[in-house]
Amino acid sequence: QVQLVESGGGLVQPGRSLRLTCAASGSIGSDDTVGWYRQAPGKQRELVGHITMFGFTNYADSVKGRFTISRDNAKNTVYLQMNSLKPEDTAVYYCHSPRFPNYWGQGTQVTVSS
Repeated sequence: QVQLVESGGGLVQPGRSLRLTCAASGSIGSDDTVGWYRQAPGKQRELVGHITMFGFTNYADSVKGRFTISRDNAKNTVYLQMNSLKPEDTAVYYCHSPRFPNYWGQGTQVTVSS
C-alpha cells in the first residue's frame, strides 16, 4: 500500500514563491524516484520534474531555473520549491512514484493570479 499526500498550494501573485510538500508513506521509501506533475484546467497532466533516490533531478523546460525538487529521506518527504511563479503555472500539482503507476493522490491547487 502507498500513500502520497500533497500540501502547500494556494493563491499567490505572479513573481512570488510557494513550496509544495509530498509526504509519502507505506511502500514508498528513500529508494524510489518521485515525480511532480501538474494538470491545468482543460489540459493533460504533465511532468514538472522528478528526483531519483540519489538526488538527481530533471525538469520540464517550462520550469527549469525556477523550480527545484528536493527530498528529505529521514522524513520520507519530497519538496517542490517554486519561484518566480507565472499565471501559466496555475494547476493542480501531484506527486507520483513510477513504481506505483496507478496511484495518484488528491493533489494541491496552485493558483497564480494578481
